[in-house]
Amino acid sequence: MLLDLTPDELLSTTRAVRRRLDFDRPVPRELIEECVDLAVQAPTGRNRQRWHFLVVTEPAQRRAVADIFVRSLAQGGGQPLTDLDLWRMNHHPTSTRRVFDGLRHLVDNIHRVPAFVIPAIEGRTDRAPVATQAGTWGSILPAVWSFMLAARARGLGTVWTTAQAPLERELAQVLRVPYDDVMLAAFIPLAYTIGTDFKPAKRIPREHVLHWNRW
Repeated sequence: MLLDLTPDELLSTTRAVRRRLDFDRPVPRELIEECVDLAVQAPTGRNRQRWHFLVVTEPAQRRAVADIFVRSLAQGGGQPLTDLDLWRMNHHPTSTRRVFDGLRHLVDNIHRVPAFVIPAIEGRTDRAPVATQAGTWGSILPAVWSFMLAARARGLGTVWTTAQAPLERELAQVLRVPYDDVMLAAFIPLAYTIGTDFKPAKRIPREHVLHWNRW
């Protein structure tokens, strides 16, 4: 059953769900398959359709994958924050605090998530030039966002994480993915949401992100 959402409501209320995932309610396989069917309607570079979606629901496999998530998250670093990053993060003071509170909740309960979705794409971008990076990521990100929108429309919650990155090779081994040929693009917990009344996020003003004709 689809939620009664307008297109604008769907786009503005598909949130990164961490605290409001229902860990006790299984997600039917057919719903995930519907989301994947919609995801692969997204555009893809040169129509190569190199995308893949690995779905983990089997209990022992979920435990193994959850363990990698926790250990990998502890190793994550990322680029240093700039002054502008900090200003944007704290423009609405409670927003970032809620993100990190939600992340801690997710980490504490990651083993309870009923399904993990790991989108992947054929072809690695390690040390690749920008043109290759853009073409590869541009051929998986639209599909994953379509999956997340489709999930939201069905009362399911998702959150894009890159927690797989530091231990991608180990995760690939657990999933039997040919690491040298296929890149794991993200690690997405999937569950029904507790309630469906999500609201648009608070963002920095439009004038800080919209540019006309030149920077």
